[in-house]
Amino acid sequence: MAGRPYIQLALTAAALFFAPAKAGHADDFNSRNAMTRINVIVGDEVMPATLDDTPAAQDFASMLPLDLTLRDYHGIEKVADLDRKLDDTDAPRAYAPEPGDITQYRPWGNLAIFYKPFQSSAGLLRLGEFDGSLEPLMREGNFSVRIELAD
Repeated sequence: MAGRPYIQLALTAAALFFAPAKAGHADDFNSRNAMTRINVIVGDEVMPATLDDTPAAQDFASMLPLDLTLRDYHGIEKVADLDRKLDDTDAPRAYAPEPGDITQYRPWGNLAIFYKPFQSSAGLLRLGEFDGSLEPLMREGNFSVRIELAD
């Protein structure tokens, strides 16, 4: 039957489009469209990212623009101090971060950007994720970043 490969291709494409997202990540097309786009600027490099449609991410967006100093933490994440803890309404108690995740560690109130995966941690609050490479963050020592809403 000559038409079968096309039907299989269409079914595969539909399955990919409607497949559930990873736990803890944005889970549908409509919520992804409602999310806030930000830029993390490291030197002259702009790193686009997308914030989740959650109270915590909306609270973080309300703080922008921010000029922060990132420092490495245990070879897993880059961290910076924030002025306050974010709204954690309806947030899960724990979260297992993946590379590219933007989070806040609630007990300390700091921003944590993961560049390596880590175990599920109580108090970790996901805010969003980078849309591309993390390479501009892979530098030694402390360095300045600016986080702002994208145009």
